[in-house]
Amino acid sequence: MVCLIICLSQLFFLVFLFYSQPTSSPPFSSSSTLSCSQEQSSALLKFKRLHSYPTSSSSKYSDDCDQKKESWKEGRDCCSWDGVTCDTMRRDVIGLDLSCSKLQGTIHSNSSHFLLPNLQQLNLAFNCFNSPISSGFGQFAKLEKLDLSSSQFSGQVPHELSKLPSLDLSGNKQVSINTSVMRRLVQNLTKLRELRLDGVQMSLLSLDFLMNLSSSVLSLNGCGLHGNLPYNIFRLPNLRELSLICNPELRGAFPTTNWSNPLMFLDVSTTGFSGPLPNSIDNLKFLKHLGLSQCNFNGLIPASFGNLTQITVLDLSGNNFVGELPSLSNLKNLSFLNLRCNKLSGSIPESFGNLTKVTYCYLSSNNFIGHIPSSLSNLKDLTFLDLGGSNFEGTLPDFLTKLTRLTNLDLNSYHLTGQIGEFQHAKSLEILLLYNNRLNGSIPKSISNLVKLQKLDISSNNLSGTTEFDLFSKLNETDFLDLSYKSLVFENQQQFKNLVLSLKSLNLSHNSLTSIEQIPGKNLENLDLHANFLQGTFPIPPSSVVFFSISNNNLTGEIPSSICSLTSFQILDISFNNLTGTIPRCLGYLSDFLSVMDLRTNRFHGTIPEMFAKKLEVLDFGNNKINDSFPYWLEALPKLQVLVLRCNRFYGQIENFKAISSFAMLRIIDLSQNNFMGHLTSNFFEGLKAIKTVNENEVPLKYIGEDYYQHSVMVVWKGQELKLERILTIFTTIDLSCSRFHGQIPKVLGTLQFLREVNLSHNSLSGYIPSLVGNLLVLESLDLSSNMLNGSIPMQLTSLTFLAVLNLSQNKLTGPIPQGLQFNTFQNNSYIGNKGLCGFTLSKKCMIVEPPPSEEDNDLKFTSGFGWKAVMMGYGCGFVYGIAMGYLVSKSRKPQWLVSLVGISCFQ
Repeated sequence: MVCLIICLSQLFFLVFLFYSQPTSSPPFSSSSTLSCSQEQSSALLKFKRLHSYPTSSSSKYSDDCDQKKESWKEGRDCCSWDGVTCDTMRRDVIGLDLSCSKLQGTIHSNSSHFLLPNLQQLNLAFNCFNSPISSGFGQFAKLEKLDLSSSQFSGQVPHELSKLPSLDLSGNKQVSINTSVMRRLVQNLTKLRELRLDGVQMSLLSLDFLMNLSSSVLSLNGCGLHGNLPYNIFRLPNLRELSLICNPELRGAFPTTNWSNPLMFLDVSTTGFSGPLPNSIDNLKFLKHLGLSQCNFNGLIPASFGNLTQITVLDLSGNNFVGELPSLSNLKNLSFLNLRCNKLSGSIPESFGNLTKVTYCYLSSNNFIGHIPSSLSNLKDLTFLDLGGSNFEGTLPDFLTKLTRLTNLDLNSYHLTGQIGEFQHAKSLEILLLYNNRLNGSIPKSISNLVKLQKLDISSNNLSGTTEFDLFSKLNETDFLDLSYKSLVFENQQQFKNLVLSLKSLNLSHNSLTSIEQIPGKNLENLDLHANFLQGTFPIPPSSVVFFSISNNNLTGEIPSSICSLTSFQILDISFNNLTGTIPRCLGYLSDFLSVMDLRTNRFHGTIPEMFAKKLEVLDFGNNKINDSFPYWLEALPKLQVLVLRCNRFYGQIENFKAISSFAMLRIIDLSQNNFMGHLTSNFFEGLKAIKTVNENEVPLKYIGEDYYQHSVMVVWKGQELKLERILTIFTTIDLSCSRFHGQIPKVLGTLQFLREVNLSHNSLSGYIPSLVGNLLVLESLDLSSNMLNGSIPMQLTSLTFLAVLNLSQNKLTGPIPQGLQFNTFQNNSYIGNKGLCGFTLSKKCMIVEPPPSEEDNDLKFTSGFGWKAVMMGYGCGFVYGIAMGYLVSKSRKPQWLVSLVGISCFQ
């Protein structure tokens, strides 16, 4: 559904460009001295009365919906009513537009509006009928166009719709069409010229029916089509418009020869179409719209594209096209060009300056080099220009600041050098993105002239000097401002209050702010002040704030009780300060939407408040002085993924869990360096369902957190203390080290098949190492050192082909060290302090053949049959680099990840 919404929103925009040409007026009018018949007026009024929503129930509709029916009043000529069109001669109602008119209910076959025998066009789109499609629509003998789109119809399409030239059922996801129904429709709709079924479920449909259509317009966006599209559909003699957007399982390719038809609109974006584009594409002499974005096309862009002289919209984004751009200088009608997210190289040719009608130009995320050609100054109508994320170089061209119609300019990650130019003429700018470049100098004062600016991001540059907040206070339309990563010194911080009055999002992180006494702003939602030099007490943000980060500063004192009045928090990050006192109880019920609470590395003491936020995903109290027992109420948080209580003074046992499904979403568990004690119980591990199973459909890989915030966490990873700035959902770890646990390692640990790190070191665990640990086929780090484990090292551990770190030192293990695979790479320090071990890597050699495993060991057999081993051999190959590096790096624009190569010692 999300895919469909995104695709359709793009489509509506591009279709607007395609159809925004002058058209002739219809051959009928609503103005005349004659009046419509009483019978028709009565029929329409009855339809209004039966199907209008009550006033009290219509709030679900947008205020933008037309209030057409308000002009429908008895005694007035119905031809003068809004939405009604009449024939100029006989005053018969021939057109009825009730789209977005707050209509509801079932339309029966005897409905009053069927008493309009001369109706030619009927539009009931964007209503809420919640009923099957009425067979009564077939009573309109003269109906030429029927639009029932997005009106919550359901069921099968009635066969009575047999002679319609134009049918639009798009956006009715409860309407389904199988192969037999579609064949019947194709056979019956003998006059069909336009068929729009966007969003209608057609996943069970055979694609052969498409070859029998005689329509000139076919739109099947987001219909769940799959399989190979018949090759010859592109050779249908009448096909003028073909749109198959957002059918990712639909595969196909274009003909290489004999391709000539009247196609004017062709869009297969977000499908499985692949292969190179044929040179014969220039046979489509009438083509005005070509959308091929988010497919798997590759190879060069054919030079024959330069012959598509009628084209106005060209979208090839999100593919694998390579090589240099062909000449497009003949495309004099082109208004929309999108080539971003490919692998195109070379420079942008000067001939681009001939595309004088281009208003939208997206070339970002390619491998272009050189400078922006000065000929782009000829594009006087340019409104959107996106050149970010390529290998361009040089300074910001002056001519870009003089394009008076430019509203969006994106030059992020562009290798720009020099100073930001003066923006005295580009007064139409609404979005300016210059982040992640090498710009230097100060922020020009002419920025304040951009009074229409809504979003400004000049972060991650080499800007310096003193900046006055007043410089931005004139930007009354601006709601997003990012000035982070610039080491700027802000003068007159009293002006900060004026700055935030109109903003929704403000990022001043990684600067040189020293104090902020008050944070006003009734519209402010996102406020990032982390990594400054802020001192003093904790500042309270406005009640509207959803995201608040003030971490990595030097705040002191307690969290004030006034924080309890803030009920909109989703993310609260106050880590790495010097805050003291107890944690306010109100934080536990502060917001129903709270997803991240990070209070680590402060000096809080006392107990932690019970949390009632059902959407909480990350809870980090690490590195404080909290003195409390294990918070069993955490069981009630169904979405909790990260739990960090490390380096505190927690105490007591961890075993009184109420439900088997406790902690079903937990992926990172760090309880290390506390005073926990007792046995490690099986029911704690049994509830960790997120580590037992993997979501095979989670592609691409996801990070915990939102786009504007990815939570970081300190972990001991492969023996080193690491700061992960972004956490992949596939990263899983259990760290219970440096406590006082005793007894055996639970066998159920071996069922957590997607566990990547286990650290149970520095406890008092005894007994055997469970051979079921050999089931953990993606395990990369295993630390069981400094315990009292005995027995032999299970041979099954040699199956752990991802294992990079093994520490079994300082135990009571005996017998030969297993050999083969990863075990041939481990050094002596993995085993020191086990006097009974012998064999490879140790100076003590094994002199006798060891006896077979004990009966207890045989009970712990490796799982047989189709386990996860075969799956992970293929699954893991794609993750070796991803796990080793992927979650250690942050966004390319912000080099944030740090690795502290320090030894880990236990302390209380």
